[in-house]
Amino acid sequence: MAQAAKETGMAASEMRRAFDSLSSEADVPRTQVEIFWRKFKPLRTEPFEKNIVVDKDQLDLDAQEAIRAVRERTTPLDQNGLDVLFEGARSFNGWKDEPVTEDQLRQIYDLMKLCPTSANCCPLRIKFISSAEAKKKLEPLLSDTNRSKTMQAPAVAIFGMDLDFYHHMPFLWPHRPNAIPERMEANPNLIQPWAIRNATLQAAYFILAVRAIGLDAGPMQGVDAAGLDTAFWSGTNVKSMFICSIGRGDEETVFKKLPRFAFDEVCEIL
Repeated sequence: MAQAAKETGMAASEMRRAFDSLSSEADVPRTQVEIFWRKFKPLRTEPFEKNIVVDKDQLDLDAQEAIRAVRERTTPLDQNGLDVLFEGARSFNGWKDEPVTEDQLRQIYDLMKLCPTSANCCPLRIKFISSAEAKKKLEPLLSDTNRSKTMQAPAVAIFGMDLDFYHHMPFLWPHRPNAIPERMEANPNLIQPWAIRNATLQAAYFILAVRAIGLDAGPMQGVDAAGLDTAFWSGTNVKSMFICSIGRGDEETVFKKLPRFAFDEVCEIL
């Protein structure tokens, strides 16, 4: 692709769009499209997993320069920043009567989506529950111990994993659009482990994003997952995992912090 970009003046992304446009034309024979793509795709003589270095297109070079610029103008988080994300943050059991806006929910997602997943597979799907109607639908699916505090929250995120995530890989991993779909179709036992591992990872990023914009999170798994599937994901291949309340936590509902393992108890430097 990068080689073609040099020859034609097109960026690699533009080359891919041109190919997609060709492949969508019914009057273009498939063999002609394949010849076009073989001519202009970057040549690899060894498997991708060996991290073969290929020519960079302008988008790659721009991304590298952006990283340099960020590193030059930023510093590691100070203690205040660490407190917001980790040391001073808590999971909340009660909420203040302050709304969570759509703009805030969008900001949380837009931060979360930037974080890494395997092959950029991005399998997490989210239903944001904020209206009275949606909360009424959610209420009977909550465990008794979680019901009251969850219904009090200004917004609740239902996290689901999309078992059809690999169908989107041509968009999410355009440099090897068929690699993951072919792997999943040949090994269907890999689909659920990939989905749950990466969706859970994204949900963890989500909690940090909530804290980063000045809100609090209350994740919990005390829900009827099968009921959530029926109520909120019907007609899809999304399976519910857990939920997370979002808002401004009420400090009076916080309990003492529970113990955590020390580094030497669970870590080993080899």
